[in-house]
Amino acid sequence: MAQAKQWQRYLAEVFGTFTLVFGGSIAILASGTGAGPLLVVVPLAFGLALLAGLYAFGEVSGGHFNPAVSLGAFLDRRIGGGDLIGYWVSQFVGAIVAALVVLIAFNQDAVASTATVPGSGSGKAFVLEVVFTAIFIAVILQVTKSGTYGGTALIAIPLTLTMIHLAAVPFSGSSVNPARTFGPALIGNEWKSAWIYYLAPPLGAILGWMAHAISVKGQTSFKQDPQRIEAEARGAAT
Repeated sequence: MAQAKQWQRYLAEVFGTFTLVFGGSIAILASGTGAGPLLVVVPLAFGLALLAGLYAFGEVSGGHFNPAVSLGAFLDRRIGGGDLIGYWVSQFVGAIVAALVVLIAFNQDAVASTATVPGSGSGKAFVLEVVFTAIFIAVILQVTKSGTYGGTALIAIPLTLTMIHLAAVPFSGSSVNPARTFGPALIGNEWKSAWIYYLAPPLGAILGWMAHAISVKGQTSFKQDPQRIEAEARGAAT
């Protein structure tokens, strides 16, 4: 496949994030009608929606569909500061459009019911979102570069997300993705404990990247990383 242009990568992130958020949101609504148990249908739907997005658009953009994933890729020097911002904007746009389509098909209350909210305490939800995001990022950083796993990355990543949702839905609502949270929150006007889902996943991404850098790459010093991030941020802003 030829090298994708910048606008193609960003558009692929819009479409991929839309697929993830829309598929998962409709599954949440379906589970509320008795179409299937919440704790099984929703995790499977998010995992399969991610799989669909990866097959459709992942080859173009790398298939992030999640600001935390893009942050991990930036920290691991796989994308630059300009692309990081472009990916973030694209992902939030995709999630908002997905929530808007749910609004058109249903109503605002339905969109609000798909928003991520903690099930049993903000502190517990924050810890789970940090840890599970770290696991998710560590898996992605390894399977997308390892020659050992080959093409299994397309399966490993959605399966990891499914596992995370199976474990975390009752406690944190299972986001590990600020864009996935923001779209339904904005359109559904549901902001309960929203700070968890904008702070915990980025922190988890940093920890997941550090775990990957230390254990897989053998990196033991991170002194130069803050200077690199600052320099790239200045470059992206100009």
